[in-house]
Amino acid sequence: MSQTIRISDPLPGTRRNEPITFTVQGDLPQPLWWARTDKGERVLCQRLTAEAQAGETRFVACLGFEGEVTLTLETPAEEGAPSLPGIRALDGREVDCFVRLDTGAFDLEMCSGTAGGLGSSKWGLRHFRALDDGFELLPSGNNAIGGFYGPFFTPENGLINPPEHTVVRIETVERGPVLHHYRMHGTIPDGLLDELKGKSFTIDWRFTYGTPYFQRRYRVDDFQTVINGRSVTNKITVGDEFEGGIGELVFDRFAAYGGTRYRAGDPYAGELVAMVADTVAHSKNQNPKFEEFRAQLSDIEAAHWDLYWRLFCAWEKVLGEDEIRARLARVRAASRIKADLPDQRPWVLTDEPVDVSAVPHETIFPGPASKTVEYHEASGRAMVWWTSAPSGAFQIVQRRQSGWVNWGSNGENECPELPVGVDIKTAYGQFKDRWQEIADQMETPPRVVVEMGV
Repeated sequence: MSQTIRISDPLPGTRRNEPITFTVQGDLPQPLWWARTDKGERVLCQRLTAEAQAGETRFVACLGFEGEVTLTLETPAEEGAPSLPGIRALDGREVDCFVRLDTGAFDLEMCSGTAGGLGSSKWGLRHFRALDDGFELLPSGNNAIGGFYGPFFTPENGLINPPEHTVVRIETVERGPVLHHYRMHGTIPDGLLDELKGKSFTIDWRFTYGTPYFQRRYRVDDFQTVINGRSVTNKITVGDEFEGGIGELVFDRFAAYGGTRYRAGDPYAGELVAMVADTVAHSKNQNPKFEEFRAQLSDIEAAHWDLYWRLFCAWEKVLGEDEIRARLARVRAASRIKADLPDQRPWVLTDEPVDVSAVPHETIFPGPASKTVEYHEASGRAMVWWTSAPSGAFQIVQRRQSGWVNWGSNGENECPELPVGVDIKTAYGQFKDRWQEIADQMETPPRVVVEMGV
């Protein structure tokens, strides 16, 4: 009995190595199969083992096509053959590297973290390079794509930073030439808020062969708290970081699908820096660790930004919890007032991409969106995000003096805005002039129908 897989694209345009999942009848034990398209091209199919059902077999294949294409399974493929196309494992560069992959589109390194409290301690993707342009988005390994922060990394909770303060256990769910699927497991250290203590999380990552995007999904134990005066129920901040070096920006524009509505500047950052200066000058703390931080912060302007929030982090234990609460309460109160002053921070509505580094604090807070982009005007390189439910707000930073760029799903004062459990697809390539098309393709997958023949 033959089984034909008919694939049709509801959108115009060309798909590049689009992952296609389909289910056929029968238990096919071989892990890899060849299929042939109606145009005579051979396509490698990988059997999926997670959540397999008796009497049927699920496959994933990556196809480049336009309009419609038909697949027919033919014969098993020889597993491990040198000529077999697919994802390859490479030697890692970081001490906590779990896996480094050549996906056919990207060279990326997934790390499990070291819980050292530094940028270099983070779990997530600590290196990321596109094979088409050879450009490395994270050359130092001191930042990461894929961290999640709020509501834990907030003044209310004593700024607990899950990527820097947690080691994750990484489970291999699927691993083959077409698809690598990994699941991170972690427990967040306790901060100041009782309702956020003892929380665990998982993150699913999917990388497919030759696909110009990757997929992820975050799950966190149920929680409800109040951040920035707003009730927050099962919403998180996901943060993707990039680094170009001092004076250089990986991306220098931001846009949201359908137009960008934003407020410029970050009063909270200024209030936090002012409180750092006040603490260094006036705190009566005698903790030896505080004296170490005081020395590092003697020149506030030259100090690394991480030192500002680490000073008030409950995990670091530089200050006592009572002092952290009191000082950050003052930061929160002043930040809320400044954030909402209409004459100083009006809403801007524009259909043009925003030059973020030209606004105060090189930061903007856009409103709700599900499709967004950051791109580099001169080179054309672009990162495009699609989320299966909109984030209620974003924080976008393109800080030229340090070269640090951020895409974060939070609003003012670290308030998280992305619902837990949504799918995120993130594409990278020369997409500046057609990023909306890429976003639409990530939002709307091809239709797949399996037909039974005789």
